[in-house]
Amino acid sequence: MFYDKQSHFHLLSQNLRGGHHPTEEVAETMGGRRGSRTQRKHFKQSRENVWKRPRTDSSANPDNPNSDKPAWQPFATQNPSFDEYYKEQGIVSPEEWDAFIEMLRKPLPAAFRINSTSQFCEDIRSQLENDFMKSLQAEAIEGGDLEPIKPLPWYPDNLAWQSNYSRMQIRKNQTLERFHEFLKLETEVGNISRQEAVSMVPPLFLDVHPDQFVLDMCAAPGSKTFQLLEIIHHSAKGGSLPDGMVLANDLDVQRCNLLIHQTKRMCTANLIVTNHEGQHFPGCRSHKNISNGSEITTKLEQSTTQLLFDRVLCDVPCSGDGTLRKAPDIWRKWNGGMGNGLHCLQIHIAMRGLSLLKVGGRMVYSTCSMNPVENEAVVSEILRRCGVSVELVDVSDELPQLIRRPGLTKWKVRDKGVWLASYKDVLKFCRNGIAPSMFPSGKNYVDLTDNNQKSENVNSEDRAQSDDPVSSTDNLEEEVSDLPLERCMRIMPHDQNTGAFFIAVLRKVSHLPAIQDKSVSSRGNLSTRNDELHEKLSDQATVEINGLEGNSADGTDEKISEVASEADEKISEVASEVDEISEVTSEADEKISVVALKADLVDGGPDGVAPDTNSSEAGQAPDDKKIDSAKAGEKRKLQIQGKWRGVDPVVFFKDEAIINSIKTFYGIDESFPLSGHLVTRNNETNHMKRIYYVSKSVKDVLEVNFRVGQQLKITSVGLKMFERQSSREGSSAPCSFRISSEGLPVILPYVTKQILYASSADFKHLLQYKTIKFADFVDSEFGQKAANLMLGCCVIVLREDHIQADTSTIAIGCWKGRASLSVMVTAIDCQELLERLSARMETENGTLAQENHGEIDEKQDMSGENRTSMEEHNVEAEKIHDMNVTE
Repeated sequence: MFYDKQSHFHLLSQNLRGGHHPTEEVAETMGGRRGSRTQRKHFKQSRENVWKRPRTDSSANPDNPNSDKPAWQPFATQNPSFDEYYKEQGIVSPEEWDAFIEMLRKPLPAAFRINSTSQFCEDIRSQLENDFMKSLQAEAIEGGDLEPIKPLPWYPDNLAWQSNYSRMQIRKNQTLERFHEFLKLETEVGNISRQEAVSMVPPLFLDVHPDQFVLDMCAAPGSKTFQLLEIIHHSAKGGSLPDGMVLANDLDVQRCNLLIHQTKRMCTANLIVTNHEGQHFPGCRSHKNISNGSEITTKLEQSTTQLLFDRVLCDVPCSGDGTLRKAPDIWRKWNGGMGNGLHCLQIHIAMRGLSLLKVGGRMVYSTCSMNPVENEAVVSEILRRCGVSVELVDVSDELPQLIRRPGLTKWKVRDKGVWLASYKDVLKFCRNGIAPSMFPSGKNYVDLTDNNQKSENVNSEDRAQSDDPVSSTDNLEEEVSDLPLERCMRIMPHDQNTGAFFIAVLRKVSHLPAIQDKSVSSRGNLSTRNDELHEKLSDQATVEINGLEGNSADGTDEKISEVASEADEKISEVASEVDEISEVTSEADEKISVVALKADLVDGGPDGVAPDTNSSEAGQAPDDKKIDSAKAGEKRKLQIQGKWRGVDPVVFFKDEAIINSIKTFYGIDESFPLSGHLVTRNNETNHMKRIYYVSKSVKDVLEVNFRVGQQLKITSVGLKMFERQSSREGSSAPCSFRISSEGLPVILPYVTKQILYASSADFKHLLQYKTIKFADFVDSEFGQKAANLMLGCCVIVLREDHIQADTSTIAIGCWKGRASLSVMVTAIDCQELLERLSARMETENGTLAQENHGEIDEKQDMSGENRTSMEEHNVEAEKIHDMNVTE
């Protein structure tokens, strides 16, 4: 099916982003060598250490006792084509080229970010500053071979850190080993996120507020989405959910699963995860005119007739050569045409993002590539298409400690060893797959009356050889852009020991031109020939949608854009007007994708080479989907979410009997908005296992989506709040639903029944032993209260000075059985909580001991009563220490 091949090609393109290595299929598509080793086909597979080569056959042969078995050799970190390309582009001055290349050949330091919304955020930051950083600084001074960990100077509030240690150093140093285990544990529970330093930059320039709707168009693997969620939650009022939300989208279902896994640690009700091509993301337009001129109706119309966003993060698929330090295998796969093949797709995704952006909103376009064809050329084309409706924002005064360089205003395009300075050279050398938008001026230079300049099925490589062009740039007339591209930002590796990144901040000043809203391919400053192509390709797309066989695409930039816009509009119209006939809508989507793919196949590769449709992974997605559907059919009916077959539906949960039983059992306060905020992923209530809670903002988006025929293909939504207790004892409980660990922090302040406050000793014993009989608690009164609870789920809160539960309250879910209390928390969460509590107690006891010691020094005539009090304190401190050692 053509659609699956197109999705596969776009997925492969997306895998080129930071953190994902180019696969051999992409290398073939983009001029790379065949037979290269795929580093990561699936997120469940562990990632190899790409800085090591596999052993040679002779050394790896166990039957050869005489083999020398040499040590593994690192990849060759050099590529003459890379050097030639970027020297010619002038991305750094000749004087600093050696420093630039030397830094690219070094492994990338590890970076991580503290979750600012975690209740242990201050504890973790304090431990990093006062324990690990100081200890490693002392060892660095003594030994000289260690670098201390350090906060990234440009990231706010010391929440982002960087470390640079090898595995050998970690194995040999106890402090480093302890630090490594600390990182693993806190990352697992969600208090810390591992993320490349430069990857943290784009969300900071979005200037997100807690009441804003944010779209992350190409979100997987999810580190930036997690960061965006942190920002809106951290800025919200304490104890309440933010009014805004994040909608995270990705092209591939497998990568969506990775995205869900990453963001699950955030425990948020303000997230929706969708599965769409970024350039075809649904606008949820209902095509209804309900305005009567009043201000209230105007706001209602805006909120119900189209889904728009205050902020858009457009971190597009790219060639990924900015990640060479963490993916050194890119060195041998890199070629100058990789960026050319992604240029048009990047424009389409960015233009779609702008069309979904509210007037006055901000969009960040970013890549982890250094190639100007993927960076400045894309931004230039965006500005040309949008005219005065979009402006490039100068953010030079933001994050002043971040070293960045201005964007380029001149560059060239390289195709099959030939340098092209303008589109004139493309015509001269008869090049296919090179668009005018790749050049600084964006001019077409096409004779309007000459219709014989088409390819006429002549292979571009043969024509290039017949012209016998030279690779020198001496005789080329170089173009210079007149757009303010210096406002773009380039982050270079040798400036602050990071990876490379490109960032441009765009503001939507006014509505896009009328023709732009309909089709992102319209260009006011291009020739009439493009308008003729626009009309012709529009008719062809319509023919395809109606089920007729269309003609072959001609591989132009205009065609791809037209197909993209026609696809989006057709999907919107069909979904809003004919909700019942989901099969017809699916067929329309398939026909649209066929046309779009034909254009992509011609213009997909940098050298005009179509992607390999016979690759092993090309048909993987549909096959997997059929298998999964077949398996699901054995257990239950095929799930349908609107027109999306085989996808779990999103259903507002309205079973008042179950909702009231939950509210009564846990004594949930009426001020907590429960009704209308619960959703499930199953149409059959009897088989429903989980109930999810969504914020008001997510609820509003879901309602819009229902009104327009469920155009959004939702893979994950909301926060898991309640789970059906499936055990035999659970089925006999008064309430068959327990509060999940993820949802407990949100609902805790509103729970008035089935809740107990435990002493520190009993709380820690629960975490340590998991199950304790009522008679075995240190506090007998607490044990009696636990025995008096109703059978079922309950909440145990660590008793502190304040009684009212808030964001700093530490609580866990437990199951009250007939004779004991059992924790319903994972082992890793129990371990993390125990370590956090032990660290807190050590800090508090140390402070108390210092205060008492100071008072003793001041009192010369200390009485025996004081001595007795101090002795009691020391005995108590020893007991606590012994308990910590035992645990």
